[in-house]
Amino acid sequence: MVEDILDKKKNGVMFSYEDIRSIVDGYVSGEVSDDDMREFVMYVYENELSFSEINYLTDVMIKSGEVIDLSSLGKVCVDKHSSGGIGDKITLIVSPIVASLGVCVPKMSGRGLGITGGTADKLESIPGFKINMSRKSFMKALDEASVCVISQSEKIAVADKKIYALRNEIGAVDSTALIASSIMSKKIASGADKIVIDLKVGNGAFMKDLKSASKLAKTMIEIGKYYDRKVVCVLSDMNVPLGYNIGNALEVKEAIDFFDGVYEKRLYFLVVYLSSIMVSLGKGICFRSAKKLVVDAIDSGLARHKFYEWIKYQGGKISKFKVDADSVKVLSDVSGYINSIDAQGIGKLVFDLGGGRVKKEDSIDYGVGVSLKKTVGEKVVKGEVLCEIFYNKKVRGMEKRALDAFVIGKKKRKEKSVVIKTIK
Repeated sequence: MVEDILDKKKNGVMFSYEDIRSIVDGYVSGEVSDDDMREFVMYVYENELSFSEINYLTDVMIKSGEVIDLSSLGKVCVDKHSSGGIGDKITLIVSPIVASLGVCVPKMSGRGLGITGGTADKLESIPGFKINMSRKSFMKALDEASVCVISQSEKIAVADKKIYALRNEIGAVDSTALIASSIMSKKIASGADKIVIDLKVGNGAFMKDLKSASKLAKTMIEIGKYYDRKVVCVLSDMNVPLGYNIGNALEVKEAIDFFDGVYEKRLYFLVVYLSSIMVSLGKGICFRSAKKLVVDAIDSGLARHKFYEWIKYQGGKISKFKVDADSVKVLSDVSGYINSIDAQGIGKLVFDLGGGRVKKEDSIDYGVGVSLKKTVGEKVVKGEVLCEIFYNKKVRGMEKRALDAFVIGKKKRKEKSVVIKTIK
């Protein structure tokens, strides 16, 4: 069946909706084998699909599982998705900020694969936090607290889960058609009215270049229009780790620090920017007015209160939270200015320390990671601490790997904005 459908495509005939439905539904039911699905996925990965074909694929994946209806809440719901990056703890910070301003934030988050972390893993490093909740409990939390982050339901976009695992296995991850249909099938099935996508670009992200990222953004926006969903894509820089901490528990600690008024400037800028877009969409106000509300919520402690309310509501015990690992400091061997920090290099190190997984069922070490003590644009003196490595088992050459991630020059380079551009 799959070979016949692919032969049609190779002869210049577009995939029909029925073609894609028969392959995808057949794979979910077991009628289409892994080998046949690999052939289909690799064809999609290596060849362009039309927008109609991408939309067919998205629709079939949506209909392969349940679709959540949030209309009974009587609130405008704004979801935020990140394509994943090194040190990306944005959901932990943005969600309570936006919710504190009366905008409902429903969020289904996945676990990390490869070098990019997953929000579900970060939250599970908090003792007692319930990432798995029933739909009834999810709806109750949104009604009462206006924010809830749970793991992706096994009943939502069922086809996507099987296809994503296969994509990861064969290395067919960075494809516009496959990424767009994967992200949008889950977002639409999850029921939010409006969707803000933080699309990471750089060596620490799936999308390595601006051209590919822009194409993906425009594709997702068009899919959103088809389903009457407003989608805004923010392209943000991931050539440098985001914030100070990389690693599950370490990133939770950084979120706690953020609400205590301690934050890295690039992280703060992106948090305020994304929160302002979400509040603007949720309240139907201009970006400038939304930004003022966001900054006031952070400064007044309103957002901090919502953060602790949310964590407690989902069973998390911040008082028992700790980063459980040994550590070693890495010192600079030269003086100068930090011009860059290799996001991919730091991400691979954290992965090798046990902070990441190859397969979703793999276990991870929540406590390991890297905490930057100096970041881009800052001056460093020989012998100063550049970063601290948290480990429970030593990895050969880990101090050198961390040191090599820092690019230090005699002159200070002009810093680039963490927000590259916004596409609506």
